[in-house]
Amino acid sequence: LKSGGANTAVTEKNKKEYIERMVKWRVERGVVQQTEALVRGFYEVVDSRLVSVFDARELELVIAGTAEIDLSDWRNNTEYRGGYHDGHIVIRWFWAAVERFNNEQRLRLLQFVTGTSSVPYEGFAALRGSNGLRRFCI
Repeated sequence: LKSGGANTAVTEKNKKEYIERMVKWRVERGVVQQTEALVRGFYEVVDSRLVSVFDARELELVIAGTAEIDLSDWRNNTEYRGGYHDGHIVIRWFWAAVERFNNEQRLRLLQFVTGTSSVPYEGFAALRGSNGLRRFCI
């Protein structure tokens, strides 16, 4: 973990450093091969010259979709079940609350409900679940 570390006893004084180094080592050691394989596979499919024009944030948007929530698109592509409908009082309260949210709060809500904080490039109509296209559902 560090030079001479095998001869250093872990004490209350250096415990935090030891834990940080151990966690970093375990995390990095566990995914190095997988990460390298992912990158190699990615470049087999996508020419590296095409990717090089994007910075990290732009590439994330191209791959994962937009981070800006279009509330009307979200609402228009929502499915209601269990007796709920667009005019139901609870649903009106829900959308009123979401309208007051800033974009970060909307993204967090989307993350909580769907497991992803990004909207597909094509909008909420293209939202996908683990088994294919899946509309946002209340």
